[in-house]
Amino acid sequence: MANEVRPCPCDIGDRFDYGGRGQEVQVEHIKAYVCKPPASTDRAVVVIHDIFGWQLPNTRYMADMLAANGYIAICPDFYVGQEAWKPSNDWATFDDWLKTRNAGKIDKEVDVTLKYLREQYGAKKIGVIGFCWGGAAVQHLMLKNPHLETGVSLYGVIRFFDDRSSLLHPTFFIFAEKDDHIPLEQVTLLEQKLKENCRVDYEVKIYPGQTHGFVHRKREDINPQDKPYIEEGRKDMINWLNKYL
Repeated sequence: MANEVRPCPCDIGDRFDYGGRGQEVQVEHIKAYVCKPPASTDRAVVVIHDIFGWQLPNTRYMADMLAANGYIAICPDFYVGQEAWKPSNDWATFDDWLKTRNAGKIDKEVDVTLKYLREQYGAKKIGVIGFCWGGAAVQHLMLKNPHLETGVSLYGVIRFFDDRSSLLHPTFFIFAEKDDHIPLEQVTLLEQKLKENCRVDYEVKIYPGQTHGFVHRKREDINPQDKPYIEEGRKDMINWLNKYL
């Protein structure tokens, strides 16, 4: 949860004890985690991590879930070797840390990832999902990258790109009702701007009673009342991808 000394509520939360079913690969100048589905496919999804980086077990769990649903899933290290945020770090230094990790400056890494997916896996239809910092990055890509088909932004930080809403591709926005970092007023304003400026399909959905990170971070067994919303968020994400990929 956010408070005075924590400008972002991306606490590690309930970190999964999860090793992942995929493998780590080198994609030109970056490393990435890749998980393939049981059957061959030309559909792929780029997974953009949150501030805890590409090695977070929770994020790899989500990549594996995508693979289980028929997608080639790849989660590159968008920090390009720079250290991810650690729960033990001093939150007073967070703003300075964030300045060197701009969610709007990932285009080079996305380009090499798309090239890799096409050349190594024959991917023809590629979408993108992202969490928090990565959710903001999804919005950035939906605004400018012509080579993607669709995107799902999960509790993406609205203030990073709140002045732009002319999306190029169908985009699904997932928000939590009780997200201390993304007030509902911001979500309402985003919806208003999308309604005015967006010419492609989009959806903004707020999940009741949920907090930041609920889709990929909370453990259902610890928060049984949240389980239906966690499952709903994951199902909605998959359904959106299925619709446009």
